[in-house]
Amino acid sequence: MSNIEEVFIRDEMIRLGQFLKLANLVENGVHAREVIQDGLVQVNGQIEEARGKQLHAGDTVTLNGVTVKVVHED
Repeated sequence: MSNIEEVFIRDEMIRLGQFLKLANLVENGVHAREVIQDGLVQVNGQIEEARGKQLHAGDTVTLNGVTVKVVHED
């Protein structure tokens, strides 16, 4: 794998749609919904079609060949 960017979250979990916006992988919530519904987003290597999927520290999200890792702020 190439360099995986880490994106920090404050809480114990974040929903997939919110995380895509936080990581600057999508422009807004509508764009997040579209890429998730189109099956373009992978969570931990598996296609994820639930925008409300809960992500926790250590999870990885991939969209358009870019992978980012969820990291909890200490």
